[in-house]
Amino acid sequence: MAEWVYEIVRQGGYLGIMFLMALENIIPPVPSELIMGLGGIAVARGHMQFWPLLGWGTLGAVMGNYVLFLVADRLGYERLRPFIDRWGRWLTLEWHDIEVAGRFLRKHGHWVVFFFRFMPMFRTVISIPAGLAHMNHAKFLGFTFVGAAIWNAGLILGGKWLGRRLAEAEQWLGYATLAVAVITIVFYLWRVLHWKPREDRA
Repeated sequence: MAEWVYEIVRQGGYLGIMFLMALENIIPPVPSELIMGLGGIAVARGHMQFWPLLGWGTLGAVMGNYVLFLVADRLGYERLRPFIDRWGRWLTLEWHDIEVAGRFLRKHGHWVVFFFRFMPMFRTVISIPAGLAHMNHAKFLGFTFVGAAIWNAGLILGGKWLGRRLAEAEQWLGYATLAVAVITIVFYLWRVLHWKPREDRA
């Protein structure tokens, strides 16, 4: 997978990077670790430049996150409740968890959005509760931009380092991304199998 994604990244240029990063946050077909990591390899090989790559990649990440935020902001908590009541087991949460998260986000939301940008499993999902809590749009965009920029810079530098030291760097990056995906799926399945409603935990 990494080889053809690298070709998309290289041939699509910075606008291709922006599109992939936006899409990754809405319907994650390819993780940002792979997209920006391969972008870093392209920098090491002279096919791209660091700052334009960082700027366009971060813009794409912000756009994708803002789409999720706007959908959740328009939806609101009450419209979400029937969905949570029906599918809570597969989401490993229930309405009480949504209410707790909403109160916390209304008080500390901007910092939560910022720090969750560095967590592979949660950096995109956090846009939904932030929207449901009707977080200030300017704060959401600002903290998402800063957090995404730092994360993307780290991925680019990591890919650049890898690209300078390994001839088949994209292959190794693909293996690492696959390993992260497998760990994420295993963790989710473990959560589903061990999840119990609050009344059954007492």
